[in-house]
Amino acid sequence: MKETRLVRKAIKGNVKAFEELLILHNEQLYRTAFLYAGNREDALDIVQETSCKAFLAIGQLKNEQYFLTWLTRILIHCAYDVLKRRKLEKPVEQLTELPAAGKDGTAEKLDLMEAVAQLKEQHRAAIILFYYQDLAISEIARMMDIPENTVKTYLQRGRKELKIKLGGGQDGQENVS
Repeated sequence: MKETRLVRKAIKGNVKAFEELLILHNEQLYRTAFLYAGNREDALDIVQETSCKAFLAIGQLKNEQYFLTWLTRILIHCAYDVLKRRKLEKPVEQLTELPAAGKDGTAEKLDLMEAVAQLKEQHRAAIILFYYQDLAISEIARMMDIPENTVKTYLQRGRKELKIKLGGGQDGQENVS
């Protein structure tokens, strides 16, 4: 596989091979970073910081078949760092007016993204990796360095939390106020 050869070269210090790997995975990295950050600028900062940290640590990668897992793990840590810095820099609520609900479901997508952003860190990571990145539970478990059953628990609790945040009640019943 071409990617495995590139990873081996990158581990040995080949900068061009490392660049090719980043290009190969740039869309997935950006999408994941955007889901954590919620805006383009922070997402780009996360990807850039991930690239730098990964470049400096590529020699420590033990198994080249887990390159993307390893890289995504670095990205998640960078995302948390950027989010922590952002919380220190700005007030929590600096939202501009959201677009009106249209036929394309933009408002619903924004509501979902906002609800995902409010989940506990572990639940958010599991939800993003499973639903947005279509990763298997075993792969998520490796990325998060936890047992598979813990990933399943995080997914279940995250879905339950999202359902409540998005207006659905417990056991499929609507909230009545």
